[in-house]
Amino acid sequence: MAANEPLDQTGSTSTYIDFDSLTSPDFSPYEHAATLIQRTNNPSESVDLNTPLSRALFDLQEIDSHIHTLTSRSAIDILEYTKTQNHAAQRILERVDEERTKLNASYARLEKEVAGRYDRAIEAKTSASRSWEVLRLGRSVQRVLNVARQFETAISDSGLGSSRTGKEDHRALLRASYILLSFRELMAGAEGPELGRVNLVRTLRGRIFEDGEARILDYARRVVREFSMSSLAGPAAASATFRDAEDNRSRFTSATYILYLLSPAPRIDGKSMNKSDFEPEYLLRALQSYLQSAITSSSAAMGRALAQLPSLEKTMIDISARCQNIVALEALLRGIQAPNHPLLHDAAPEGEVNRNASNDDDFLAIEEEKGNLLDPLLQALDTASLPSYFWRSLAASLATRVQEILHRGGISARTLRSQKEGVRTEIRECVLRGSKMPASISGSAAGKEEIVGNWEREAAVMIGAVVGVLGR
Repeated sequence: MAANEPLDQTGSTSTYIDFDSLTSPDFSPYEHAATLIQRTNNPSESVDLNTPLSRALFDLQEIDSHIHTLTSRSAIDILEYTKTQNHAAQRILERVDEERTKLNASYARLEKEVAGRYDRAIEAKTSASRSWEVLRLGRSVQRVLNVARQFETAISDSGLGSSRTGKEDHRALLRASYILLSFRELMAGAEGPELGRVNLVRTLRGRIFEDGEARILDYARRVVREFSMSSLAGPAAASATFRDAEDNRSRFTSATYILYLLSPAPRIDGKSMNKSDFEPEYLLRALQSYLQSAITSSSAAMGRALAQLPSLEKTMIDISARCQNIVALEALLRGIQAPNHPLLHDAAPEGEVNRNASNDDDFLAIEEEKGNLLDPLLQALDTASLPSYFWRSLAASLATRVQEILHRGGISARTLRSQKEGVRTEIRECVLRGSKMPASISGSAAGKEEIVGNWEREAAVMIGAVVGVLGR
């Protein structure tokens, strides 16, 4: 044991217990037991655990006795200390209960004055938001109704669908086209999906706008399909007046505008399409159909005329007339500037047409731009001019028809071979006549017909397609 043993609370010392070791924070019972064994046994002899066990039991008894003595002597102090601590804890608990009661009351008052009002405010906000959405959607539906009413009025003013076919007011139809674009703009906007769910809007779209658009497009395609040079000849024609010619020219211009404006212009990533990327699909289809019809009918007529040469001269006159129509079409399209499209990205605001104006002339006030309506058609056909496209396409279809005549043989084939030079002359004159355009359309100051394009080259292509097969 240590030499300096600690004093207990009574002033006496413990002879056997090392309180420093037992109360040390790093006390280990294993080390303590090993120390007892080493102190009570000789390392060279066998280990006897009885002595260390007795020492450990004695230490426990000594500690228990020491604790009992201390508690007996200090019982009053311990009880008083415990009583004091208990009273303090009770006072703290009472204060905590009072504060908890006040906090619950404050929370109840706060919930009544703030949380309840907040819930009512949320309900009011939700109701106001829904009312605003309904009002906004109602205003949009009202705009659609106004546009539908304007569209119906324009269709009615145009006389479209009445018994006077061919006398429709093309200005009113052009105004209806711009009104239709206004409806498309509404449906393509941010409120479009919500508007599309309204039954009234769906009904108006199907019965008013889609049906009216189909009728307007049918009218415009019919005007393009019936285009001919005689309708533009003016006073030069026997039964036509200058006013009639100008009206026909204006009617055709309006038809091209309608087809251009109503062609699909889808949005890209929610943004309007650039005008440079826009392709007037409906206009190009109508013009290509017109050209293809002229080529097909001319090819069939010339195939029959080559089999019956006496009718060749009259057929060549008809074919040259068709080519003159195409020449006039090219000149007219070159002079028609592309109209401003409200749904395209780079449409100039200052040149935009007033779609809600009551004056019909405002809808023809188109801002002149660099592009015209001929350029998209030439790009789609991959050609430099329409007459050249007509003669080249016609020549490509004639070689097969001439070979069919020669394969059948008979008097038709012999006559065709013997009259080869006459056929050459007729084809050459046909190309020459077809390449001329009257001065009333070309605007020539001399009042003479003008030859459009390099007709010698086209004549050589046509002659080669017919006479070249005969010479084989």
